[in-house]
Amino acid sequence: MKTSVLTVRNLHKSFLLHDQGQQIPSCSAVNLSVHAGELTALVGPTGAGKSSVLKCIYRTYLPVSGEILYNSRDGQSIDLVSASEYDILQLRHQEIGFVTQFLHCLPRRAALDLVAEALIIRGESQQSACQQAAELLALLNVPERLWQVPPATFSGGEKQRVNLARGLISRPRLLLLDEPTASLDPLTTQRVVELLRRIKQQGVAMLAIFHDPSLVAALADQTITLAAASLQTETTEEVC
Repeated sequence: MKTSVLTVRNLHKSFLLHDQGQQIPSCSAVNLSVHAGELTALVGPTGAGKSSVLKCIYRTYLPVSGEILYNSRDGQSIDLVSASEYDILQLRHQEIGFVTQFLHCLPRRAALDLVAEALIIRGESQQSACQQAAELLALLNVPERLWQVPPATFSGGEKQRVNLARGLISRPRLLLLDEPTASLDPLTTQRVVELLRRIKQQGVAMLAIFHDPSLVAALADQTITLAAASLQTETTEEVC
């Protein structure tokens, strides 16, 4: 039996233009479920609200209406729409990860420290966390000469690799991915695909945005297609 980690019901998000008094719709009538050990892919045209869905789940955005029910590790059902800021921060530290399209971090922290931080917050020793961070940075083709350098001066592809390492290292219960292979070369992209497959096997639930159909075919157990006014669901077989 599938273990449901996340259920989104009738999610709606819009933005108010105060100077014009107009509501700009972003996503509407979104319904989906994400299960342990599976990757659900969000696809659709630009402007369909794919990133807004992820940001509502992570509570970067506050939805206008709808429910986002997260089943925590201890068995609680938490509505991420109405949960307190404290509870949201605790879930981000312990159970929900988000790999965004862009790396946001303090400007003078070394790449290795940025990646190790999530494990240190969870109580691992600095030595163990840094060792795991180094292994993941090496897997993602980040040159060792850059590990002690702040990522502010990195290329777009190098920043994205550090961003991926930050999101993947802690093996969250729910992992949100917004174009995780953007700016990556083919070799690193293939390594990311292999890593995501390995994480799925460990039971992590993933909700991801991909624009490359080949990545959807390779990784998705379920595909959700967003459109301006409708949402359609189809199930796809995983490509081994």
